[in-house]
Amino acid sequence: MSASPRWPAHVTRYLHSLIVDADDLYDRAYHRLASRLGWRRPRYIAAYRAFADGEGVELFGRVLADRPRGGPQEDDGWWDNLLETYRRFESDEVPGARLTVRFRDAAAETVTDHEGYYRVALRPSAPAADTLWDNATVSLADGTLLTPQPVLQIHPSARIGIISDIDDTVLQSSITDWKTAAQLTFLHNARTRKPLLGVAKLYQALQAGADGAGRNPIFYVSSSPWNLYDLLDDFLELNGIPFGPIHLRDLGTDTGKFIKTPGHGHKLERARELIARMPQLRWVLLGDSGQADAELYAQAAQEFGDRIAAIYIRDVDPHADSPYDQGVDAWIERVAGTRVPMLRVADSHAIARHAADLGLIDHAALPAIEAEVQRDRARPTLGEAAAEGVQAKPE
Repeated sequence: MSASPRWPAHVTRYLHSLIVDADDLYDRAYHRLASRLGWRRPRYIAAYRAFADGEGVELFGRVLADRPRGGPQEDDGWWDNLLETYRRFESDEVPGARLTVRFRDAAAETVTDHEGYYRVALRPSAPAADTLWDNATVSLADGTLLTPQPVLQIHPSARIGIISDIDDTVLQSSITDWKTAAQLTFLHNARTRKPLLGVAKLYQALQAGADGAGRNPIFYVSSSPWNLYDLLDDFLELNGIPFGPIHLRDLGTDTGKFIKTPGHGHKLERARELIARMPQLRWVLLGDSGQADAELYAQAAQEFGDRIAAIYIRDVDPHADSPYDQGVDAWIERVAGTRVPMLRVADSHAIARHAADLGLIDHAALPAIEAEVQRDRARPTLGEAAAEGVQAKPE
């Protein structure tokens, strides 16, 4: 069978421009109507976790017209979760909202863009507090909706930084099985989703470091949309997984968004930014074999050499010899000359043993990680969890 014909580049550019123009025209008309009728008034500020270093802090978030319903409940049925997923993707952004942002002794005013996002860079002169996390604040210009914005502080005592994928690296998503993945995305919540085996204790050990100081920063990257941020942040908290800034992707027709950003290349872009910005740190990269993580991280190893302390790729099907394994192994062979250790691993204990031997975590953390792997292994399988979500009855 012959491959499907591809449109010429100029036709693709024209169609994309047409879609963008139509989308912008609709947005402007809708915003004018909403303003006249009093719709889309700011009711909630989604202040995403940020980080601060010697260069300052960049605060990013979104102003919405709808308040979140509240945290997920264990007895929420599939109908509750489906409705909540719909609300996430149908949340109305508030463009043109005037905000005041503060961090330590620095402050700035800004206005949300046409999709309700704000982005502000601040360079405070006051010294950092001796804590891992601090808070910035963001509010409407009149002082209402005052919202704390958590800021991870990069301390001089940190030795390594951790960049981790989320789907099938931290959170069971079954991204290679679209039916199960869809059920878990739309019919489950942060309380009913399952972490990967032993991930909480492993990430706690990585954050603690070999010296136990607990200063190593963790950053999360994912191809999921910003609409799922609260679910992912809740998931980290509920499962005892260390918090960190979560870098997601905006779904839209603008340049650099969903239509213009195929694949998972934004993960590598984010990793490059972090590695270049913090040259004092060596980096541990974690991903899974079901997506393009092995290829992206191999490129990082080739670019940054020994700045990369280790690369760990979780095997999404550890009991089978699959094309996913072959693909990862091919990238492992490619980076052999860089002397960056890159491993395909079955679970968190395998990562922990190797990381301890490299001096990245304390050997004393291994028993707790192994115990958690065993506890997580005894929980319902991914298929069982998805089936439970479908079978649950709405109240």
